[in-house]
Amino acid sequence: MPRLYSQAYLTACALTPPQAIRQAAALGYSDVGLRLWPNVAGAPQQFLIGQPAVLRETLAVQRDTGVGVFDLEIIRIGAGFDPRIYLPLLEAGAALKARALLVAGDDTDEPRLTEAYARLCELVQPYGLTADLEFMPWTAVPDANAALRIVLAAGRPASAGILVDALHFDRSGTTLDDIRALPRDLLHYAQVCDAPTRAQWTPVGRAFTVEEMVHTARCERLQPGEGGIGLQALFSALPNDLPVSVEVVHLQRMAQIPPADWSRQCLAASRNLLDLQATQA
Repeated sequence: MPRLYSQAYLTACALTPPQAIRQAAALGYSDVGLRLWPNVAGAPQQFLIGQPAVLRETLAVQRDTGVGVFDLEIIRIGAGFDPRIYLPLLEAGAALKARALLVAGDDTDEPRLTEAYARLCELVQPYGLTADLEFMPWTAVPDANAALRIVLAAGRPASAGILVDALHFDRSGTTLDDIRALPRDLLHYAQVCDAPTRAQWTPVGRAFTVEEMVHTARCERLQPGEGGIGLQALFSALPNDLPVSVEVVHLQRMAQIPPADWSRQCLAASRNLLDLQATQA
């Protein structure tokens, strides 16, 4: 089966949900990711929740194009987390027939974070969604081992998942053996992009700062093959049929070309690397 590619929110962050789906269809993506909830208060997002006309248009474009909504962003678990706040997001996900919710863990009290994640998974399950916990080195879930530990301690709910982002894999202490140790049933999709490695970016012996990692993740990712992340090794360690979210944002470069051209380049670069790898496997 050919690998499925989804156009992530960050790759098409200037577009509305209907525009993103139309563009994805024209370029050959099977799905899109949408950010219907901001990653921090007041941050950019796509507006659909509470806007019935936008939802109707989005559903109509889905029917016309056959492009699905793969994942929705973003749920952040902090201290005092109440998953019911996100019910409008879950309801939108059910209407759009989305598959996954991207979840970030910010609560540094791991037992409390684990209990909150378990409650979220319980709430999510009737909506036909998975709650995919993404490890990010500046959060309370800094690496793949931490993500797996939390999911297992939560009782490995049926809706649980772990999201591997190539950038966070590179910036964290996660190893390829850690990736191989992730149970297949917890892997629903992975995110691909590239970036300079530590040796290319920083003086020898200095680690990335949190500010540098966050800036790269949100503003300055590279297309696959342009940086130094070991993408072929990473995706060889992941299931070869795992859907791939193409998440490449570079705000400076994106401002210089039409959105479709940028997204087309990102998809082509991803396919050149990952499809070639699949044929050699």
